[in-house]
Amino acid sequence: MASPKMFDLSGKVAVVTGGNGGIGRGIALGLAQAGAAVAILARNEEKNRAVVDELANAGVPALAIKLDVTRRDDLRPAMEEAERKLGPVSILVNNAGIAIMGSALNFRAEDWDRVIETNLNSCFFLSQIAAQSMAARKQGKIINIASEYSRFGAQGIIPYAAAKGALVQVTRTMAIELAPHNIQVNAILPGWIETDMTVVAQSGPWFEEIIARTPAGRFGKPEETAGAAVFLASHASDFVTGSIVYVDGGYAIR
Repeated sequence: MASPKMFDLSGKVAVVTGGNGGIGRGIALGLAQAGAAVAILARNEEKNRAVVDELANAGVPALAIKLDVTRRDDLRPAMEEAERKLGPVSILVNNAGIAIMGSALNFRAEDWDRVIETNLNSCFFLSQIAAQSMAARKQGKIINIASEYSRFGAQGIIPYAAAKGALVQVTRTMAIELAPHNIQVNAILPGWIETDMTVVAQSGPWFEEIIARTPAGRFGKPEETAGAAVFLASHASDFVTGSIVYVDGGYAIR
């Protein structure tokens, strides 16, 4: 039988990339409310400070480190700073992501590289760094925030869909490799969530189509992604790895 202690993250240290807004903020607050100390890795210092204040209100140690995840040389120092100030990282949430729209016929190479570096490459390299630390302690949780578009095609988002699809495969393959080290690797696939990235779809012609396809009949809220993250970060999921968890109000099944 599940008990609240199975989901208790007290004494754990979590790192959340892009944790200063949207889904990342919702997950960071959820992890903090479950007892984890939380480090936010994100670019906007003002938003970072605001979220750290919110995390502190949950009564847990918290800090923010300014980081652009596309700068590979900065990834290890950021993780090392988080461990130096909060303790060994036991939970990594790869959430930072961007979307650049454009046609496959004329998508700019520099935009392609930026999306792939942010949404895919940084996730692998941060996971590698975190896993090296976790493996030494034979315990860890890595949670990748993918997308419904890892499964579906859509016009104008080819690098985003490509990166998120590849991230699902990174999740599965790392889950196999890291299982002997007692590290679980899973992915969350959010549906349409009310964030800055989905503002354009929250009104206009897309909106009615999305609502019609979503059995829940609405967009989700960022904090509604936190429950899945807490589960995947906790002892309750110790025998769950390589899994894809949909948080989408049923969008994927219709």
